[in-house]
Amino acid sequence: MPQEALMAGNVELAANLNPRAEAASILESPMVEIDRLSLYYGPTRALTDVSMSVPKHRVTAYIGPSGCGKTTLLRCINRMNDLVDGVRIVGSIRVGGTDIYDRSVDVTELRKRVGMVFQKSNPFPKSIFDNAAYGPRILGVKSRSDLEGIVERSLRAAALWDEVQDRLGESALGLSGGQQQRLCIARAIAVEPDVLLMDEPCSSLDPIATARIEELMLELKNSYTIVIVTHNMQQAARVSDYTGFMLLGELVEFGVTRELFTNPRDTRTEDYITGRFG
Repeated sequence: MPQEALMAGNVELAANLNPRAEAASILESPMVEIDRLSLYYGPTRALTDVSMSVPKHRVTAYIGPSGCGKTTLLRCINRMNDLVDGVRIVGSIRVGGTDIYDRSVDVTELRKRVGMVFQKSNPFPKSIFDNAAYGPRILGVKSRSDLEGIVERSLRAAALWDEVQDRLGESALGLSGGQQQRLCIARAIAVEPDVLLMDEPCSSLDPIATARIEELMLELKNSYTIVIVTHNMQQAARVSDYTGFMLLGELVEFGVTRELFTNPRDTRTEDYITGRFG
């Protein structure tokens, strides 16, 4: 990727960022604040003392080699790791100022506020309409006219409405891979979350479908805070405003994407983005 493209724009926000200081250094309003987070699977430590701040209405990417803890960290933000036996978490995560690991937090309500799109598209074996309406129905929306409005809004936001508006009663499994992934995004945003987590959302898609999802992310950040995990460094450079590089469960470096890719402050980051390992 041309260095000029990565250098474009303001990079002052990245000055002096490091894994312990970035939360205080980022000048934008934070939506997610992670403070000295460690995670253990039984006796094995998978995350070590991670601290960072995710700015509101921006795209933040986690990059790093396989097994470095990217997805584990992502799943902490909506407590998906609670579903794994033997997990123990130390530290805190705040979403909109609320400590999500406080005992008073309703996990169902949290997952309404923090939606998730997985690596492999997973539409339900239902109609396109019923997929998009699933979350609102769970939350008690019963009126057909209300559901129709929500379905249209979410499908439009996911850039899918024009392609499926005449097929809403058909099975979602009949859609292409890229359409299925956009439907999963529509399903996630139908309940109007604050944060949208995306775990390798384009890994199984062709280049054309990948480009559509990337364009969609850039549009959606106007309404949602987006956090993505990707093995594709070019994708992180194209779509993210901020990038964190992870290695062996540690957040090695975090900052404005353009600065991290063109002027990394840690030699391990430079070695990874230049292909010396990974």
